Amino acid sequence: MNPTPEFLDRALDVARDAAGAATQVIRRYYRDGFDVEIKADETPVTIADREAEAAIKHVLRAAFPDHAFYGEEEGREGDSDWLWLIDPIDGTKSFVRRYPFFSTQIALMHRDELVLGVSSASEYGEIAWARRGGGAWLNGQRLQVSGASDFTAQTAISFGNVKTLSRDARWTALARMVQRCGRTRGYGDFLHYHLLARGCIDLVVESDVNILDIAPLVVILREAGAAFTDLDGNAPGLGTTSVLAGPPALHAKALAEFCAA
Repeated sequence: MNPTPEFLDRALDVARDAAGAATQVIRRYYRDGFDVEIKADETPVTIADREAEAAIKHVLRAAFPDHAFYGEEEGREGDSDWLWLIDPIDGTKSFVRRYPFFSTQIALMHRDELVLGVSSASEYGEIAWARRGGGAWLNGQRLQVSGASDFTAQTAISFGNVKTLSRDARWTALARMVQRCGRTRGYGDFLHYHLLARGCIDLVVESDVNILDIAPLVVILREAGAAFTDLDGNAPGLGTTSVLAGPPALHAKALAEFCAA
């Protein structure tokens, strides 16, 4: 089956339902408490992460039993042209410390191309979604990135997870951009992508991410008019570990500076 608009609309509806199922799990634990474990990579995980992923898969499998899955907690399952990418709680560190900068991320990939995404920040009160060719939406309102095309006193940049970037020559390139823009922020996680899609900020830079953190946001930002690549200008894929996203003209200028560093 090809990703027709009709199929993608149906899949997007199911993905939103799956995000809703995760929200029910997450809210229960967020309010009532939970134990925290530390994984081998020294990141936290909770029963809420595991149960939310199971709830998402239950909804998706009921609608698409032949699809494959790649979840944050349970890894890869199945073999199909269709692959669901799932991060039940992106921002578990925030969840554990009880502040609402975490989200559920659900995306669908068809033959290595991301075709739809849902970014649900239930405790923050936002849900964004998009499918290829259908525009991007947040809480029912159409999204559009800003028209920023250069680094000026009006330009706002947000950073998140830039530890690797700080260790190489691109850090100096970033500093030059910062010196020319009007505002810097570190919103991180889902939040700066939602703000970028709404035109509230102009550029997002990250150097230490996992594709499960950003897969839905790729579709949402592209449908909102953004260019979205890694810091080397490559299209996002399963191995992506960095992000450069913004209006096309500004993205191109930032990419040129990073590549010249």
